[in-house]
Amino acid sequence: MSTPYQDAGRTGQKRRTLEALVAVAREAVAAGETPTVDSTAAAAGVARSTAYRYFPSQRELLAAAHPETARKSLLPADAPEDPEARLDAVVREFTQLIVTTEAQQRTMLRLSLDPDPAEPALPLRQGRAIAWIEEALNPLRDRFSAPEIRALALAVRSATGIEALVWLTDIGGLSREQAMESMRWSARALLQQALASGPPPGVQR
Repeated sequence: MSTPYQDAGRTGQKRRTLEALVAVAREAVAAGETPTVDSTAAAAGVARSTAYRYFPSQRELLAAAHPETARKSLLPADAPEDPEARLDAVVREFTQLIVTTEAQQRTMLRLSLDPDPAEPALPLRQGRAIAWIEEALNPLRDRFSAPEIRALALAVRSATGIEALVWLTDIGGLSREQAMESMRWSARALLQQALASGPPPGVQR
């Protein structure tokens, strides 16, 4: 198995170069642009050939520039045990993240709608938020099976995130704050419905 370019020799300098490229790409995405490896290298003052050693394609660059890349969990350190409180904490953090990074999220949404099977999957297509939601629902595992928990997480994810924000603000005319509250309300309602009547349809067994 080959060693990634940035992990072999002069790792400190390579890390700084990588961070510079990612920072420039994030700034471009935040401005509503879709940076290429060439444009990012030029803006970061990095040789084009060097930039391609870190990011062989534009999609790999964009995946690294996505604001959610490093997040492992959205639960607070003192996470509650109550599933409704846990879910609300995660959805509140998730929706705040979406609003704070809305320009980047919209760019990633646009690109994710036109996937290239030959390129790495962008974060929006990797289901990162689903894992965060499933973690929030962990206390329900003595009541629901793993497939049922996932079905509920999918339902919650369908009502939250950048897709929901775009619809609620651009089509529905809500403010960002109203949209965030609407998504939190929907998440709570879905959980309460699951607790009262069972998990949503579409459970994969």
